[in-house]
Amino acid sequence: MLKAILSRRDISKSGEYYSYICDLLACGDVRELQNHTHHIGTSRLQHSLNVSYYNFRLCKLLRLDARAAARAGLLHDLFFYDRKTHERIQNRHPAEHAKIALYNASMRFPINEIEGDMILNHMWPMTPHLPRHAETFVITLVDKFCALTELSAYLCRLAGSKMKKSEKAMPLKRFGRKRRKAR
Repeated sequence: MLKAILSRRDISKSGEYYSYICDLLACGDVRELQNHTHHIGTSRLQHSLNVSYYNFRLCKLLRLDARAAARAGLLHDLFFYDRKTHERIQNRHPAEHAKIALYNASMRFPINEIEGDMILNHMWPMTPHLPRHAETFVITLVDKFCALTELSAYLCRLAGSKMKKSEKAMPLKRFGRKRRKAR
């Protein structure tokens, strides 16, 4: 089941949205993103699905190009290196990975102007150019929202596992008021 973080909905059963991205998900290179960690505890594919889904929903609500939003969201981080160890990019990753993602996406799929602007400038203001389309400002915000949500989910899982370990070591006593005996 494909789903976005904070959502219980199966993306593959989400008619309009899924129809926009199903050809992208069928590509082996896009599926390959599952093998790359993006944010702590999240694969690059899951992050891209999160951005794609919420970008689609928000752009649709704002009456912007929801199709371009869904597709660019899924392709905005289409790069295949470990950003923490890749020597050439390591210090410039926030600005440079967008160019690499746009190149990779355009080599595999037809990319329209709005999708290209969204992929290239999704890290604005860390990118040198001001976004040219309203959809690009939306993806910028959605990308940050998803990153924070993914980090929060990881920290909650981590805290939960530490809590379970401490409960095993020292069971919690029930706290509450003692009942007074009736006189």
